[in-house]
Amino acid sequence: MDIAIVSAHELTPDTPAIARELGRGHRVTVYTRSKVQGDGVEHVPAGPDMELSESDLLPYISDFSDGLRRRWREHRPDIIHAYSWSSGLAAIAGSEGLGVPVTQTFHSHYDDNRSAEPVRRLECAIGRRARAVIAACADEESELIRMGVPRRNISVVPHGVDIERFRRQGPAFPRGERPRLLHVGHVGADWAVHALRAVPEAELVIAGGDDQSVERLRALAGEHGVADRVEMLGMVPHTAMPKLMRSADLVLSLPPTVPTGTAALEAMACGIPVIASAAGAHLDSVVDGVTGFLTRPDRPLEIAHRIRRLLGDATLRTAIGYAAADRARSRYSVERISMELLRVYEKTCA
Repeated sequence: MDIAIVSAHELTPDTPAIARELGRGHRVTVYTRSKVQGDGVEHVPAGPDMELSESDLLPYISDFSDGLRRRWREHRPDIIHAYSWSSGLAAIAGSEGLGVPVTQTFHSHYDDNRSAEPVRRLECAIGRRARAVIAACADEESELIRMGVPRRNISVVPHGVDIERFRRQGPAFPRGERPRLLHVGHVGADWAVHALRAVPEAELVIAGGDDQSVERLRALAGEHGVADRVEMLGMVPHTAMPKLMRSADLVLSLPPTVPTGTAALEAMACGIPVIASAAGAHLDSVVDGVTGFLTRPDRPLEIAHRIRRLLGDATLRTAIGYAAADRARSRYSVERISMELLRVYEKTCA
């Protein structure tokens, strides 16, 4: 099968591994305006040579779709899989008249409140136009049905984790004597800062966020009197995340909405207990009390209680870590996710 993966905006962390796994028995090409290098990755120029948010990318979607159309007329794929609404727009336009079915995955990440409603309308239109739509979790499946996507066209396939890179054994970044909490991503990190006040023995490392987010969180830490125990790393290359996660005692992931839950999955694969917001993909991946803890992110005292319980019980921490790694490996490996995607592709092409 000739598979075209379209990711106009940016590649999700598991996309290269998924493409590599699918490529073991099929021809896979990833089309992106990103300058990511790799086998099977084809750069399609569109707009200025810089990173753009999806909303800022909208004026250049026609350029991107034109580039796709030229390539696909020369070499017609059997199936197209678009990741994100901008990729879906480009894939549908670029494949017009070719008779190639489009499979769509949404991330439901809006850049800001002003763009949310227009993007939602676009997603509704794309979801109805695509031959198949993939939801990352049961929560997203329900949302797609509310959007008007026919239930028969929806398949639930979670995002995967590269278990060869994210595993229990491996090097870790050096650290001090304090118990280390790691929050991945700046969204929801406010609640981790709030919770830190009630865990005086621990340090908090926050990975992710632009300069503005870093300064905001640093100011918040100062207001709460924990600035000396909070380290802001800013943007961390994904290649460094396994070492960073293995350096932590606990990983926190507390965003209010969770389209993919990738950070929690990667921590689980590393055997690190997770305290995660009870939302979206976390509800599927984190088994509360078994592979981590689920909590409402706006309850910092509850979060602190979970942290203290895990830090104070090494046996529980180890047991949860092993259970988390086992679940990540058995349910969310890119090998298994690739097989599930392939079944969707075959059904869509039938």
